[in-house]
Amino acid sequence: MGCSMAANIEIKARVRDWDDLRQRTARLSGSAGELIEQDDIFYTVPRGRLKLRLFATGRGELIYYERPDSPGARASDYTIVPVADPGALHAVLAAALGVRGRVRKRRWLYQVGQTRVHLDEVEDLGRFLELEYVLQPGEARDNGFRAVAQIQAQLGIADEDLLDTAYVDLMARAHR
Repeated sequence: MGCSMAANIEIKARVRDWDDLRQRTARLSGSAGELIEQDDIFYTVPRGRLKLRLFATGRGELIYYERPDSPGARASDYTIVPVADPGALHAVLAAALGVRGRVRKRRWLYQVGQTRVHLDEVEDLGRFLELEYVLQPGEARDNGFRAVAQIQAQLGIADEDLLDTAYVDLMARAHR
């Protein structure tokens, strides 16, 4: 029983004007967005990143992903597995691997075509934007790079605001 990797093209950026960005995103997506509260626990692994995502509903997802740490748009290969008992799984993973960090956030999710637009308020870190163009199986990655660049421009996100790494890494840098 195998687990195939999905892929997306993504960027992450600091947000300068939260209210303006929320208005622009709502106009572009044609929706008010959906609020999702997430609690991500990252584990120590030899490559990639492994996190258990806990939702306010009590359900969870185990997510493994590989993505280069570089500013600008980049490809991310990932696998998501639904978890029926996230508390028990966390206990096992924490004991076996160790906890690397924890990221709690309020995420407003918008959809623009195949692109998920996330406006994130990350506890103890600040406000951010993520764009994730979800590639269909066999789809050229260039489609995702073009779509992300177009939405980045439409939302007025400057290249100098782009980040090169995950929230958990930003938190580790901030607490050194």
